[in-house]
Amino acid sequence: MEAAAAATTSDSPEQLIAQVQDLQARLETVEDSATRELADQLVSAVIQMYGAGLERIVRLLLDAGERGEQIAATLPADELVGMLLLIHDLHPVPLADRVQGALEQVRPYMESHGGNVELLALEDGVARIRLQGSCSDCSASSLTLELAIKQALEEAAPDLEGLEVEGVQPVQVGGLPMASASASASSLELPIVMSPPPVQPAWFELDEVAAELPAGAILAAEVAGSELLIANVDGTLLAYHDSCASCGAVLHDGLLISGALACPQCERTFFLPRAGRSMDDERIQLEPVPLLCEQGRVKVALAL
Repeated sequence: MEAAAAATTSDSPEQLIAQVQDLQARLETVEDSATRELADQLVSAVIQMYGAGLERIVRLLLDAGERGEQIAATLPADELVGMLLLIHDLHPVPLADRVQGALEQVRPYMESHGGNVELLALEDGVARIRLQGSCSDCSASSLTLELAIKQALEEAAPDLEGLEVEGVQPVQVGGLPMASASASASSLELPIVMSPPPVQPAWFELDEVAAELPAGAILAAEVAGSELLIANVDGTLLAYHDSCASCGAVLHDGLLISGALACPQCERTFFLPRAGRSMDDERIQLEPVPLLCEQGRVKVALAL
């Protein structure tokens, strides 16, 4: 069996995790059962040793007063340290608080499209949430769930065992259901399973111009080959595909007044705070794009 490359402190958390998984897989191929068992015992002992040491570090910080507690609270922000804290059940923030915090992170996006998300219960590691308002009947609600809520929960609470969702309408992509959720309560394990998965969602960070966009202004942005419209409506940034749902013309040259955007070609008006619905025909709607603001940075989610 080939010798594994030694991990270094410069390796990213993803590289370290991948190396551990690779070594575990290779260990399973060892024919000598006694050697495999001994190796498993060694790995288990090392994990317990490091877990005990990490527990002492956290305890010393918590016993050091306010400053120590502040330092302990920052540990989960590091991806690798946070993962180790979860493995050893030492995360300083309770699961319920992390789930609620993740939903608070995506709530501005939900509210900007006339909807909301509510945590109904957290039992046995399974969170039950409800999509409300326009988000519950929007054609992009499944996309919202996959791109915004799911990622926020995975980042803040990777130890969450499942997700039960109410108020999700399936969206059709090429005649295939994009998500396995229904308008009634649906039990979904993380990650949310798509059958078959028609798209691969990803987040893309916009440049500083979007973050500094003044209220009442709009701009065009090309992101991963998609033409987007970014608008600042009363201090809230919203993103849509830059195409009129009525005539197909670009919208970034249109007039935005109090959240109402008029197409420069056909003059049809769309109300951006209400998921881009036409103001004279609710059957016509712009295609919204999930957008989140985090610490002065703006990112949008696209299904590629």
